[in-house]
Amino acid sequence: MEPAIKLSHVQKAFGAKTVLKDVSFAIDPGTIVGYIGPNGAGKSTTVKIILGLLRQDAGTIEINGRPLREDDNDYKRHIGYVPEAVDVFDALTAREYLTLIGQLYGLDEAVAGEKAEQLAAIVGLAPAFDRRITSCSKGMRQLVLIIASLLHDPDILFWDEPLNGLDANTVLVIEEILHELRDRGKTIFYSSHIMDVVQKLSDRIILLNDGEVQADGPFNEITSGADTNLQELFNELTGFAEHGEKAKAFVDIVTGGDR
Repeated sequence: MEPAIKLSHVQKAFGAKTVLKDVSFAIDPGTIVGYIGPNGAGKSTTVKIILGLLRQDAGTIEINGRPLREDDNDYKRHIGYVPEAVDVFDALTAREYLTLIGQLYGLDEAVAGEKAEQLAAIVGLAPAFDRRITSCSKGMRQLVLIIASLLHDPDILFWDEPLNGLDANTVLVIEEILHELRDRGKTIFYSSHIMDVVQKLSDRIILLNDGEVQADGPFNEITSGADTNLQELFNELTGFAEHGEKAKAFVDIVTGGDR
């Protein structure tokens, strides 16, 4: 079985700052991967390189067994992407925007519109489906982005903080959708700072720190069965143990000292 995503010794620098030092991993189809790390660790740079938005300085990348080439955009039809922050066409309604996205991926206009409407009804977006996106809540806008990433039935999903703004019931639905997609052979590359969600959802966790892979594997393996959670492991591997002291110092300033 060919890996859905394979990176070999990928490096990337911006000027004098090396963001990715020597990143290698291979992900099999039908896997949910939690890709985590502190801000500035290189997570977004990795995804942008895979999506063809940036060019690596060294190393190779393969998608479904095919090496990425600058002149090859066909592989992007097999990818769905939910960025952490994105500007959508606010003047359009959700229906108009999703129909347009579907057409950009090669779907017939009527097919794209009908499919989008059906998906919107399931996740609770129907009441806002014909409203301009500018008037939608943050959660509704996020559902528009999630549906847009799935309309063309991609093989690989890159979702960055996909649960932003969603209410608790919708989060449960989206989590089950991810598991269902995984069970049908889709590969999900999931990035979030909410460690308990990453731990619960992921079949495998890749922790990036300072441009290097610090941990890679199922949660039970990377913790060696220790009685810990992903947040504690994250703090340990990234060398951050000052949250208590920082919180106290912050509140001391707010309140004027101990009381």
